[in-house]
Amino acid sequence: MTRTIAYFILLCLSATPLVAQDRWDTFHGQLSAQKYAPADQITARNVGNLKRQWTVHTGDMSDGSGDLPPTVWSATPIYANDALYFGTPFYRILALDPATGEEKWSYDSRSRLEALTQPALKNRGVAYWEAAQPEAGQPCQRRVYLGTMTATLHAVDADTGQPCAGFAQNGILDVNQWNTTNARWPLSLLQPPTVVGDTLVLGWAGKDWALSEAPPGTVFGIDARSGALKWTVEFIPEEIRQRTGTANVWTAMSADPDLGLVYMPVSSPSPNYWGGNRTQEIPLATSVTAVEVESGNIAWSRQLIHHDIWDYDTNAAPVLIDIERDGRMIPALVQTTKQGFLYVLDRRTGEPLFDWKETAVPASDAMGEAAAPTQPFPVAPPPTNDPEAWPGTWWLADLVSFGGCSRRAGKMRYDGLYSPPSVEGTLTYPGTSGGMRWGAGSFDPETGLFYVNASRVVQIYRLVPREEYQKIAGGSGNEAGYYPQEGAPYGFYLSNFQNWAGMPCWKPPFGTMSAYDIAKGEKVWEVPFGRVQRYGFYMPASWAPPRSAARPSPGAE
Repeated sequence: MTRTIAYFILLCLSATPLVAQDRWDTFHGQLSAQKYAPADQITARNVGNLKRQWTVHTGDMSDGSGDLPPTVWSATPIYANDALYFGTPFYRILALDPATGEEKWSYDSRSRLEALTQPALKNRGVAYWEAAQPEAGQPCQRRVYLGTMTATLHAVDADTGQPCAGFAQNGILDVNQWNTTNARWPLSLLQPPTVVGDTLVLGWAGKDWALSEAPPGTVFGIDARSGALKWTVEFIPEEIRQRTGTANVWTAMSADPDLGLVYMPVSSPSPNYWGGNRTQEIPLATSVTAVEVESGNIAWSRQLIHHDIWDYDTNAAPVLIDIERDGRMIPALVQTTKQGFLYVLDRRTGEPLFDWKETAVPASDAMGEAAAPTQPFPVAPPPTNDPEAWPGTWWLADLVSFGGCSRRAGKMRYDGLYSPPSVEGTLTYPGTSGGMRWGAGSFDPETGLFYVNASRVVQIYRLVPREEYQKIAGGSGNEAGYYPQEGAPYGFYLSNFQNWAGMPCWKPPFGTMSAYDIAKGEKVWEVPFGRVQRYGFYMPASWAPPRSAARPSPGAE
């Protein structure tokens, strides 16, 4: 077993104790997912003076060379109850004193450390709940919840780290008991539940790109105290549920307690890159869907991709903001996407606050496929990338490859955004790892600006006929390469469009940071964001890296 160092660092302006701030008690800071902090101690002038205050080494890390699969660090710590709580890739919870980094307690779920549905062990953190009227002297009036890859949800006392005996079976809920359709793998709980009042809203992740028939996407409403199932939401029509799957919610959600609604970003159905088994409309797939917290009834749903065959999952919690229009405040949401679009909706009704156009898109020539004839394009705000064309061949990468980038581009299909996957290979921009990722954007209510960073990634989608695929020795097992799509006439091959030296074949910048005036639907500014480091050197700032520069990441993460 490999246990190398994983660590958590707190940076401070001085060695003085932390000043108490508003809580950051959900994955995105607040249920609105605004990721806004009122702290004003750190400014553009003094940010360079930040110094390390303390470091914590968890030890929960593997490079994959030993007995354990590799690990991915994805957890966002939460701050509540005067403590920092976070989960590790070995499915432990650590509670730390935020001023000193001293461990208050730790909890080990003792989960099997196997990559059952993912290429690596990963955990995106924990959720926090507290009773509205705590009972004095009673345990578990404040709780921390942790999910595992084996589909168990653990509830522990936020003060002591002891299991909450009254929750499910001695503090552990087996969510896989509800995995009853196409149960080919467990419903991995990598993203913490969204806590709204006394309800835990729980989605799950699965084994992406592998099967045509897979567990269908279900979100569970669970009693935060007892672990009892309150309701379920299904996103695939019952009559076709057996022959497809997923359209799950694998990422974070947001909620408006005043409206009693939770907003669910729904992913694509299976298989991801060929849809001949699911040509019937699945209106809730690749959507943002509002669900009533108390009943589980769907209040409204807005589909963002018709018949998704690009793995363009709705991959982030929508950000809830209020927009002033004609002298009145409209409760709104901003849904970011892999395509680089920002969809702005009235969060009460799902109606767009800016015009949408149903635009004709290319047809597919794959056997049995029936690509949607149109897709919705928002008129405003403008996207983070040009939807009309990919950036074009980068002269430097083309030079290094002796024209290899240009030659490869000329052999592949490209008809603009929504060019369908093809046997010859389709140039796809943005690819499944492009656009805005599962961190979504952040909103400053003081300035009204919405900030988001995005990746400009060109990828190659190639359908591999089944006879050809069967001659390939195994799949890649990584987050790029060959994937079987069992049950479909095609396997699938995914790669970034790079030359022999690993250089992107498309023009930089490869990553951007943008600011939007959402109320006006305008982009205020955009700059290259980040630095590429290779061979010990930093590349020019104008290049900027994509957020997932190393390798693309499957949608049902």
